[in-house]
Amino acid sequence: MGVSIRMLYNLAVGLQMQSYCPKDLSQGNKAAAGSTVTDESVGQKQERKPWAPSFFVKLNKEVFYYAGQEITIREALGSYAGMIWPASLALCHYLDTHREQLNLVDKTVLEIGAGTGLSSVVAALLGASVTATDLQEVLGNLRANLGMNTRGLCRHTPQVAALSWGYDLERTYPSAVHHYDYVLAADVVYHHQYLDELLATMKHFCQPGTSLIWANKIRMVTDLTFTEKFEKSFHTSLLAEDGEMKIFKATCRE
Repeated sequence: MGVSIRMLYNLAVGLQMQSYCPKDLSQGNKAAAGSTVTDESVGQKQERKPWAPSFFVKLNKEVFYYAGQEITIREALGSYAGMIWPASLALCHYLDTHREQLNLVDKTVLEIGAGTGLSSVVAALLGASVTATDLQEVLGNLRANLGMNTRGLCRHTPQVAALSWGYDLERTYPSAVHHYDYVLAADVVYHHQYLDELLATMKHFCQPGTSLIWANKIRMVTDLTFTEKFEKSFHTSLLAEDGEMKIFKATCRE
């Protein structure tokens, strides 16, 4: 692949440590990382997909402020899903500062590649009925973060479900049953080989009446290639931009 696992691990940790505050979205309720609590590190290796780091480390608890609430997210570096990524912070900031325009109250929201669940937590706190999805093996941390940050605070109890991109979607998530007002995705395009499956998943869930909001930080040529395919597949508009960070809105081509 040209990139070692150790290099990917170092890159991932470095990206996680970067705080993100969009220049053109910096007014209003800005995300603020709070005090850091260091958890026990675990040096054991676990079997992972070839493109995922093969190290498992419990990282920090990060504290954020969105939707008028203090949100504590526990990270677990066993895969990219265990980290808080810059585009997730950008998406949360956008949802929070554009709550009147989006009006998530009682809207159905699906997040794909939810990871630690931060974006899903914010959407739920803003009144949405949320389903957060990711691979089966990372749902434990996702479920824990959603539960401890939304219990007793939300109109709708958020749900957690397994979703493998591009795999048997019409059977597992039939279009006639699973219709959402919003589909959210943040930093789902990175160093993996499932971009065609990701695009197929976006197409499956972006039905008439659905708005897909995708936040992404451009890092590689593959990001640009995927963006070109994304723009050809949907009616798209650029909601926000700050250098390499972009937030798109898409609707289906009927």
